[in-house]
Amino acid sequence: QVQLVESGGGLVQAGGSLRLSCAASGSILSINAMGWYRQAPGKQRELVAGITSGGSANYADSVKGRFTISRDNAKNTVYLQMNSLKPEDTAVYYCNAEDCSGYACQVNWGQGTQVTVSS
Repeated sequence: QVQLVESGGGLVQAGGSLRLSCAASGSILSINAMGWYRQAPGKQRELVAGITSGGSANYADSVKGRFTISRDNAKNTVYLQMNSLKPEDTAVYYCNAEDCSGYACQVNWGQGTQVTVSS
């Protein structure tokens, strides 16, 4: 079982920055892709950014140019640097990690961290 613990959320004014971290621990086999999702009240959970074990990243159009995802494979940790935050970025942010043994993978989720951007 893999546990994911997020940190770094909080309240920030529009235009500000936050950095989220998510550390994986437990019975890790091999962490493959990692990512950040978010869910605003009344909306579906959506992908914010993802990153492969090799460092290739992809982003939702709404955050391109403002958010940067990175990871430290030695620490099994993924980060999300969020700049130029907007009120519409307000949501609970969840990280996930794909833990694989060969072609068998299990997706694990963190408990979420609240990000609130005030106007």
